[in-house]
Amino acid sequence: MKILDRYILVSYLKTFFTVFVILMFIFVLQTIWLYIGELAGKDLDAGIIFKFLLYFSPKLVPLVLPLTILLSSIMTFGSFAENYEFAAMKSSGISLQRAMRSLTFFIVLVSLTAFFFANNVIPAAEFKSINLRKNIAQLKPAMAISEGIFNEVGDFNIKVEKKTGDNDQFLNDVIIHQKSLQGGNHTVIKATRGELVGSTESEILSLILRDGNYYDEIQQNDPSKRLNKPFAKSYFEEYVINIDISSFNDVDMEDENFRNSQNMLKISELTQSIDSFSTSYNEEMRKFADVIYSRSGATQFNANFTPADTVAQIDNTVLDFYDAERGEQIVNLALGSVNAVISTVNIKKQEFRANAKQLNKFEIALHEKYVLAFACIILFFVGAPLGAIIRKGGMGLPMVIAILVFLTYHFIGIFAKNSAQDGTMSPLLASWLSSLVMLPLGIFFTYRATTDQGLLAFGNLIEPFNKLLKKLNLIRKETK
Repeated sequence: MKILDRYILVSYLKTFFTVFVILMFIFVLQTIWLYIGELAGKDLDAGIIFKFLLYFSPKLVPLVLPLTILLSSIMTFGSFAENYEFAAMKSSGISLQRAMRSLTFFIVLVSLTAFFFANNVIPAAEFKSINLRKNIAQLKPAMAISEGIFNEVGDFNIKVEKKTGDNDQFLNDVIIHQKSLQGGNHTVIKATRGELVGSTESEILSLILRDGNYYDEIQQNDPSKRLNKPFAKSYFEEYVINIDISSFNDVDMEDENFRNSQNMLKISELTQSIDSFSTSYNEEMRKFADVIYSRSGATQFNANFTPADTVAQIDNTVLDFYDAERGEQIVNLALGSVNAVISTVNIKKQEFRANAKQLNKFEIALHEKYVLAFACIILFFVGAPLGAIIRKGGMGLPMVIAILVFLTYHFIGIFAKNSAQDGTMSPLLASWLSSLVMLPLGIFFTYRATTDQGLLAFGNLIEPFNKLLKKLNLIRKETK
């Protein structure tokens, strides 16, 4: 490797790893902020929180890595241009493409690594993170009853208006719905005051209610008596409820039973899932079409009617051959059949729409693994010439430009993928759309940086209007 190539590569690597660490730290803080509600009040140790962040970090790489490449390219080449290092290279006969050669090999290596990472590491991290989130969600400390909402505690749904005391053990305006064995909430307890009594070593939480009422809905076997909604009501000065909390914190944090996510699958698994899912989807649609066709009665036409060579003109409708009562019955039966078919079709349509959306998600997840690798290359060829054009290094202007370009790239991808999930756009096009938009932009910037042109040639934009004005002036002079 020549000295110049080594110098450019080392300068780029310093900026690359610095920017990557900073951006990853920022996105990890954002992850903590987004999921703070799932972590707070769960009595989690530092090891579980570290696992949580470790499992979520790989999912940030598809966001952090393209932005890092874009920003590092703008900063590095902008610094070269600002310090007239590019001018020295060009005076020595070294073009922009030659200066980018060593970095091109590095970016290709990063792209291959990103592809391997997206196909192996991210699915494993997604599997771990989702299962860990589900396990954390089951942890509910005995004293954690939030104000203003119903909290599921054992067989009870408890709502308190306000909590007071040193340990929030005193409750005001308590409403409790007790679950029944048959299902539903037939018992309601209301109290003006309450107190939670328990200890960290005990598996029983005592809820002492004071000055309240007990409502119990009486179940009737006679359907006619159910309309009256009978219930029993009693008043109490003090009522104690013992709640078994032994199973609340008995959660296996290593449990990994959840596997139903397209982001957990590798390319081979996604390909197999798409093939089996699409086959099942098409077979289900074919069967449903056959069912609707048979329910319509169209299959009986050939059995009951014989086509004639000529068709007689009939002025009367079919109902004119029946009396009014019989005709009304026929119409009602026909309307009932049609409404039943329409209802079935609408329900099945929702099911097919959900299946199609899931199939589109599988296809998007498959293409995203390839898109990440190509996006790294494309954004490098956007950022490097752009930095040479703006001739500004550091974290100021390059950061602003990089964020604007990346947000354009990112939002185009988000909108396209949302449209693809609804079926309004092909999943293939939606996954590649943002990269296809950036590709001509990279070619344009590379051309302008190679030919020593600015970011936008306003003179070229104004020149056609100047020519038009000159022609108008000539025509005006000739007419005079």
